[in-house]
Amino acid sequence: MASRRRARVFALSALYCADVRSESMAGTLNQLWSALMDDDGIEGERAPESTEMEFATRLARGVEDTRDGIDALIDQCSTNWRLPRMPVVDRNILRLAAYELRSCPDIPASVSVNEAVELAKAYGGTDSKAFVNGIVDRMGRQLGRLDKRRRR
Repeated sequence: MASRRRARVFALSALYCADVRSESMAGTLNQLWSALMDDDGIEGERAPESTEMEFATRLARGVEDTRDGIDALIDQCSTNWRLPRMPVVDRNILRLAAYELRSCPDIPASVSVNEAVELAKAYGGTDSKAFVNGIVDRMGRQLGRLDKRRRR
């Protein structure tokens, strides 16, 4: 797995845990890194590289710091679905993608869309891929990061 993709998985794990447990991101990240750095790791995972930890932390803390604006953007771009009704995994994949689209000009928008879809395929339900793709695409177009005529 590519380093940045793996970092996004770590960020998604932290976002998910913080959301479900209503905990701070700092505490959640500390628990995640401690578990991954333990001798056995998590399910035999190799220890994260420092670049993966830095990128995952940047994303997770960025989502936490700008969550109100991110959630408002997701609400604007989703039809018939409000955040509390969304599956927890999908909601946090959308938050991660929204943060990248809003606050990370160094990451191409198409990469953010593709990575969100890959996360949805790997960790979401059967309908997650299409659901996430549609909303992330709308967010990218609304933010002017994707061509308004672009269709997947």
